[in-house]
Amino acid sequence: MGLTAPRIELLVRAGCAACGRAREDLARICGPLDVPVTEVDVDEAAAAGDGEPRAEYGDRLPVVLLDGEEHSYWEVDAPRLLADLRSRAKA
Repeated sequence: MGLTAPRIELLVRAGCAACGRAREDLARICGPLDVPVTEVDVDEAAAAGDGEPRAEYGDRLPVVLLDGEEHSYWEVDAPRLLADLRSRAKA
């Protein structure tokens, strides 16, 4: 059975300065590991009919989801994320 690549999602909104810093942190952490990051604007998702991310996470942006589970919010927990990604690679 092959390994499934980890899924990283960054939940953001326009005009969020902390979201920009989180984007840069994720690029620095995930880029060298070839782990793609999917960015979701919670307000755009709500306008398109999916209000769940904004309802659940809208007051804590940016939020990093790892494999669909909340990993960190307001800022990237870089040491923890790196350790979690490395442990998944060894599994």
